[in-house]
Amino acid sequence: MKILITGGTGFIGRRLVAHLKVAHEVVVLTRQGNRAYELLGHDIKLLDSLDGLDDLNDVDIIINLAGEPIAAGRWSEQRKQLLCNSRWLLTEQLVDLIKLSSTPPKLLLNASAIGWYGRQGAEPLDEQCNHPHDEFTHHLCQRWEQLALQAKGPQTRVCIVRIGLVLGQDGGALPKLLPPYRLGLGGPMGSGQQVMSWIHVQDLVRAMLFLLEHEECDGIFNATAPQPVDNKTFSQHLARSLHRPHVLRVPAGALRLLMGESADLLLTGQHVVPARLQQAGFHFTYPELSQALDDLLQPPR
Repeated sequence: MKILITGGTGFIGRRLVAHLKVAHEVVVLTRQGNRAYELLGHDIKLLDSLDGLDDLNDVDIIINLAGEPIAAGRWSEQRKQLLCNSRWLLTEQLVDLIKLSSTPPKLLLNASAIGWYGRQGAEPLDEQCNHPHDEFTHHLCQRWEQLALQAKGPQTRVCIVRIGLVLGQDGGALPKLLPPYRLGLGGPMGSGQQVMSWIHVQDLVRAMLFLLEHEECDGIFNATAPQPVDNKTFSQHLARSLHRPHVLRVPAGALRLLMGESADLLLTGQHVVPARLQQAGFHFTYPELSQALDDLLQPPR
């Protein structure tokens, strides 16, 4: 198949490309061609823009992962607009091209995030949840998903993956958390009661490939491990895996002073469960946090 990937040079995209290019023709949308070849190899094709395309008749599958990193800086109004535009405008352009196609792609696999739910308590949330909290992350994801779902048609299914806190060795949240823990300075953030819905990067990639291969799957899917934990428990597991003490606490006020509104990403949470993935028959390699951390933090062989 011919697979078009946006965000292919990112933390998740790189792993997807590595899997897919073995058996498929992979086209990566990027304006940084040299960097893409360095990261992904020369056995892919590059596309620097969608502007010259009239349709996507020759594309079988689109995987849309593009978007500015949400945790990379304070949420000024300008930053919020950048976060939105980097997701919404490209998704809208892809959907328009799908609609113009006489033989459109069979699948649009579109990223989203568990930020759709906004801050929640300890109540488990599956894809049927209809009470999101009214805040920025919800509005960002809601519009993103609405745009992607417009691609659905008789010949095109749409799968939207609400991604949780991704754990990996060279990207995602974990490398940012490790330095203070390795110094023995790690601990819960704020109350420590906020629930962290995490997923091992290998399971996330496997889940996306599962949705790609199972044509009966469409709609919304939570991409989180089946056993979320609160922040205090996560912190304890991380300290234990590194054989470091767990005695300090990061005050909420300090995080808000440092990060502004984006501190909500760390101080609030949601207990998200992957009900639809499991109902479809997907099995997690790392369902428990201790398993995931042991795999990611063990010394390289």
